[in-house]
Amino acid sequence: MWERVLTILRKEFRSVFRDPRMRMVIFGVPILQTLIFGYAVTMDVRHVQLVVVDRDNTPESRALVSRFTGSGYFDALLQTNDERQAQALIDAAKAAAILQVNAGFEENLRAGKPAQVLLTVDGADSNTARLVLNYSAVITASYGDSIVLDQASRRLGRPVAVGSVDLRPRAWFNENLESRNYFVPGVMAILVMLISLMLTGMAVVREKEAGTIEQIMVTPIRRTEFIIGKCAPFAVIGFIDVALVTAVGVYWFDIPIRGSFPLLLLGTSFFLLSTLGIGLFISTVSHTQQQAMMTTFFFFFPAMLLSGFIYPIANMPTVVQWLTYLNPLRYFLVIIRSVFLKGVGLGILWPQMLALLVIGICVMGFAVGRFRKTVA
Repeated sequence: MWERVLTILRKEFRSVFRDPRMRMVIFGVPILQTLIFGYAVTMDVRHVQLVVVDRDNTPESRALVSRFTGSGYFDALLQTNDERQAQALIDAAKAAAILQVNAGFEENLRAGKPAQVLLTVDGADSNTARLVLNYSAVITASYGDSIVLDQASRRLGRPVAVGSVDLRPRAWFNENLESRNYFVPGVMAILVMLISLMLTGMAVVREKEAGTIEQIMVTPIRRTEFIIGKCAPFAVIGFIDVALVTAVGVYWFDIPIRGSFPLLLLGTSFFLLSTLGIGLFISTVSHTQQQAMMTTFFFFFPAMLLSGFIYPIANMPTVVQWLTYLNPLRYFLVIIRSVFLKGVGLGILWPQMLALLVIGICVMGFAVGRFRKTVA
């Protein structure tokens, strides 16, 4: 079996690397696009998932929290007094910020002292973090200028001096809020998906177009061996591209990689299982390489738009948000950014890993079944 698989592997590698332009697409384009995206991309957000830690639990502290949640920019995900629970939500990318109001908030306001409020943001997404800080500064300033003074005046029947709200922002994971720290790891996922889809999508249809698929099928090679031989080279290329983009990000842009690189490769393998399966399916429904190319882009752009790479998923309509759960790119982006910036392990990322594995097995199984029917 393995001798026949290796024969297909050698044939496929020779076919891919024979053309200098294809070598440029596989290895040069990822580096070039990483450099372009690393220098150039920015965006906007709403519906920031906020965890509230209100240790004062007074009318004034609740009024401040209401200002945040009623602004339209923040959605209260959870209210708790457990800091570890709040931090766990940040680590798992389920929340983007923690608003912490310490005990004595109301007392300090009444005494005319600064009342400190701590805002912790997930700096891994630098664009969101900047906007969160800007929104928060406006909300706290408005609260300090109007709500606190109005409440105190109504309560005492006369104007009084009140303390100000002292907002102390803090960014985790990306302390300087560098945009490229957020985008460059995302580019890795985009490129791996695009290249693996294109190469796999055209691999089988190329044999059809040349009229050699029937010749291969009458040889002793089994269909499973043929599929492995066709897909394995592109999986290897996917891993090489991950290593290339990682090297560019770390050594050129000084992006930290705080987590485990083997864990990143494990997530990549599950992701490639999905993309190679989709590419194989595209091959079975296409009759020419041009059709395969167009079908690939027809799938790729919606997948990119619904991944959270360009537009936050929380801003999308509810129906569209449900559709994103079928998108493997959504999960791989979380894995890549978490490994690079947060340094979290499998204990946090296992839901994304499991989702990729399930999607990959289902897609590959469906594609293999379709392939067998097509060449039967």
